[in-house]
Amino acid sequence: MAAEFAPKVIFEHDGVFIHPSAEDGEQDLLISGSLRILDKDAEMVVEFRPLEDAVDPSNMLCAGKDSSSVVEWVQSPQERNQHLESQQSYETEWDMVNAVSFKKKPCPNGDGSLNPSHERSRWAFSVSISDLRSITVKDEGWTFLILQLKESSTPLPPLHFHQGGSREFLDNLRRFALLTESADDGSCLLVSTPNKALSQSFENLLEDNLGVIHKFRQDPYVATLGSFSKVTNYIYDALRGAEEQQQRPPEEVAELLGEVIPGLEINQQEEPGFEVITRTDLGQRPQVSRWEPLSAEDWTNQLDAEGRVLDVAHVKHAVFKGGLCHAVRKEVWKCLLGYSPWSSTLEDRKLLQRNKTDEYFRMKLQWKSVSEEQERRNSRLRDYRSLIEKDVNRTDRTNRFYEGIDNPGLALLHDILMTYCMYDFDLGYVQGMSDLLSPILYVMENEVDAFWCFVSVMDQMHQNFEEQMQGMKTQLIQLGTLLRLLDPTFWNYLEVQESGYLYFCFRWLLIRFKREFSFQDVLRLWEVLWTGLPCQNFHLLVCCAILDSEKQKIMEENFGFNEILKHINELSMKLDIEEILQKAEGLFLQMKSCKDLPRSVNTILGLQEQCRESDSSDSGSAVAHRPADRREACSNGHTGHSSQ
Repeated sequence: MAAEFAPKVIFEHDGVFIHPSAEDGEQDLLISGSLRILDKDAEMVVEFRPLEDAVDPSNMLCAGKDSSSVVEWVQSPQERNQHLESQQSYETEWDMVNAVSFKKKPCPNGDGSLNPSHERSRWAFSVSISDLRSITVKDEGWTFLILQLKESSTPLPPLHFHQGGSREFLDNLRRFALLTESADDGSCLLVSTPNKALSQSFENLLEDNLGVIHKFRQDPYVATLGSFSKVTNYIYDALRGAEEQQQRPPEEVAELLGEVIPGLEINQQEEPGFEVITRTDLGQRPQVSRWEPLSAEDWTNQLDAEGRVLDVAHVKHAVFKGGLCHAVRKEVWKCLLGYSPWSSTLEDRKLLQRNKTDEYFRMKLQWKSVSEEQERRNSRLRDYRSLIEKDVNRTDRTNRFYEGIDNPGLALLHDILMTYCMYDFDLGYVQGMSDLLSPILYVMENEVDAFWCFVSVMDQMHQNFEEQMQGMKTQLIQLGTLLRLLDPTFWNYLEVQESGYLYFCFRWLLIRFKREFSFQDVLRLWEVLWTGLPCQNFHLLVCCAILDSEKQKIMEENFGFNEILKHINELSMKLDIEEILQKAEGLFLQMKSCKDLPRSVNTILGLQEQCRESDSSDSGSAVAHRPADRREACSNGHTGHSSQ
């Protein structure tokens, strides 16, 4: 019976810190712990539990603000110095701008060790949500929260979210209490008990909810990246009404989505420029298998004595089928992104890097040499800097490459994005670009290489971030065209549920699934997409594959407008990248084998431009050595039969 009353964990987030003050006698400690919201026999409780080991800031590396390369934090000082010397060898002329520096704070006890606190339990606390008076939200490059109790004038120790998670904590807290902004202090949220929250009028709640949607309309990038879960929770209640309300007229939905995505013209007729797609027999979906990643040995075997790639098609196909082992990503990504030509020799690449280094630091010097007085008269640069600093401090902070205080990786993210503003004055910086840069810098571990690879990615995705968002509008239309062909039944269901405009795929397309898969899976997905195989717009088939995996649940459980949005949002970090890639390739082969594909689909996939040669998408002839299959083949054709 005891298990029946075991607390239910509603929310849990590790890596929350308490900063003891000098009065506590532990000013050199960061108390790391786990923050949870628990359901204890119908009582909702906020609980903080310190971990066993404190984090010693004296053992953290602190990077200079302009570091141009990142080294492993676990390296010994000797290894680190050797690495920095090699990185600086071609950058010495730019030392004044670059200023690579790593330093180590002195250890308090002189021997590099730190004695753990023997009273760590005193930092633990557990309070009922109903006992909370207010929560103050502060920002010092990261967010920290101050919880104030009703019956105490002394607040609880501030909770520092160095690795993000404060927004998720507050969102979960809102499920059990009403948080309203104080009239006297915009950073203070007043906590209302559930009974009081329920007594608030529907009109007031609606007003709050429409405020969220107003932000979504004003800046879809911010809303999509930062407030997607809030839109999920509120959009149904604010714009659709209660469940028993009649279905909204199509023109009202069109008006809403037209404001969410500015410039998106939606009509109730067929989309201009695309023919009506009738039901097409695509046949069964072929079996598809994935391979093992291209190894360092395989990559070396593809290079001649001077470093040229012997057969580009072989390498691209191997990367498409299995991805890359991490050891070769740095070199192969440069080729995939066009930074290093496939035909270049090792000496060619060294010369190219030196020239690109000079070009990069000339641009970096432009913004580095702007004085504070000049910047006060340059609102555009000032706004870019402010937005970049804000985004960098919350980009992938749970990844070890970017976690912690004064992490050198964060300085590099900042500098590269600021320099990109000098490279592309017209676009500058738009929210979401830090998400695209982060994995590239993680792989390159070098400021210059990461910048030029990022430039290549932005060249491909530039229209996603332009003010008119033409790239986003085009991709949503194209995705709808593919879904209508692949599964008319599911497409019709989405239409009936007012979800046919595919607004729930906006984040997928905007930043190439960066927040849908784990960090390592994003690396695998991106390198596959960069091969350009097996067709153009393969990322749209990745969208189709995800929806193909979820359509049964969506239709069987009769998800409506709000439920579909919520369900898709909650798929984040739960998707299997290999399964999705396997299915996406199967969808391509299924369509390619159809002799009666609509003209619009042929155009989207670029099939009209492909040479009609032997199919290399699933054969081993495209590489000299076919790696072992990663997993068993799968088939997901509409007929339900296994393909032979």
